[in-house]
Amino acid sequence: MPLSLASLVDDAPTLRTHRAVRSPIETACAQHPDVATFHELGPSEDGTALYGAVMGTGPITVSLIAGNHADEPVGPETLRSLLVNGLAQRNEMEPLLRRFQFVVVPHTNPDGEARNRAWMEAWPDLEAYLREAVREPPGRDMEYGFPDMRPENTHVSAFLREHGPLDLHASLHGMSAGEGVMLLINRPWTFRTQALRDDFAAAAAAEGLPLHDHNRKGKKGFFWIEPGFQTTPRGDAMRTYFRAQGDSAMADRFHDSSMEFVASLGGDPLSLVTEVPLFLISGEGGDGHRPTRYLELRKRLPDVKARLDRGEDVDEVLAPFDIHPVPLDTAMHLQFRALELGLRAVAPKSAS
Repeated sequence: MPLSLASLVDDAPTLRTHRAVRSPIETACAQHPDVATFHELGPSEDGTALYGAVMGTGPITVSLIAGNHADEPVGPETLRSLLVNGLAQRNEMEPLLRRFQFVVVPHTNPDGEARNRAWMEAWPDLEAYLREAVREPPGRDMEYGFPDMRPENTHVSAFLREHGPLDLHASLHGMSAGEGVMLLINRPWTFRTQALRDDFAAAAAAEGLPLHDHNRKGKKGFFWIEPGFQTTPRGDAMRTYFRAQGDSAMADRFHDSSMEFVASLGGDPLSLVTEVPLFLISGEGGDGHRPTRYLELRKRLPDVKARLDRGEDVDEVLAPFDIHPVPLDTAMHLQFRALELGLRAVAPKSAS
């Protein structure tokens, strides 16, 4: 690939807002009308304007979305940089723009982003994150809301449908904390992506990050491929799981995932979900493909949050996990590397 997408990461990236980046994206598209167009998608529930962009004129169509989980801000920042900095480096991007057409929604959930701004402004303060992070529950979770659970889902679905069928779809996600990074791949592509997985594992190691290894044994539709890699989430699997538990009300809260929706548009799309943690749990861990330190931390988090709400110190509770923030530029590099590897997988003669 002539241009490494990692070069699109700013020297000192920050967690910008949906509104703040709108004008730079719109301006960048207007300055390059032969290869980029800005699109108004429609209003969110709270009336915030969703927007997207199409960049490139190639025959291979790639959909890129981020922000379905609004407490995972690295993906949106990655896609904002792709559009603004990618068009600023038009000459270097030209081979990609001729080969691919990128259909991009930098943030699908601006209302959720606004509710998470307090800890983003304090980033990388762990206690601020634990106090202020807002995670939307099933029935509000946009990743399981396609095509029309919320107005945002409806607008994004219409934008993607207009450009379908698609060759590659990536929904950029993250984890609050993890023992490393993960990449999720849709099941029809698992046997075709060994090189992609090997190269992503190498990229993570080069950034000093291990792989988060969690074999859920198919629970809720997550099937283990190999350490650090699972299949992408599916709404039908979630519905089946909760109905088997006798919880039909919960099952009904799960619509299809963006990956299922894109597959419904036809073709044979590769789907990727990136999972890069905001905070890394360091030290020895893992037992039979189980992230034991991560699972133990999850059990303790309700108590940690209760202590923080009471104004109590939590250092002693958190100390055994040796938690450190993953630098934003490191996380963005890995998001971009996953995209590069996806492009290579669907167009092996044009990307590397």
